[in-house]
Amino acid sequence: MENRLAIAGELVETTERRVTPAGIPIVRFRLHHRSRRLEAGRERLVSCELQVVACGEPLASQAQALNVGDWVRITGFLSRSDHRHERRLVIHAETIGRGERQHD
Repeated sequence: MENRLAIAGELVETTERRVTPAGIPIVRFRLHHRSRRLEAGRERLVSCELQVVACGEPLASQAQALNVGDWVRITGFLSRSDHRHERRLVIHAETIGRGERQHD
């Protein structure tokens, strides 16, 4: 079954690094995406904020090195945020890349 997402945007909020009881480092951050896309033959503005979770090394260190305002590209998969919030989705990063701001 496929569950793959690639999205770029501006880092708008970050959290401190924490370590799970199993010893896995985790950094969370929020990404603001804004673009223009074609839908039903018409151009529309797309804007959203998503939470990204970077688990393990080297992803947690890469995420920790980012600053608010940085432009980043994330590839990963969607999952619920935790067992209590079944309807809230987060992106679990598999790659984190820095990039140049795209103009919409």
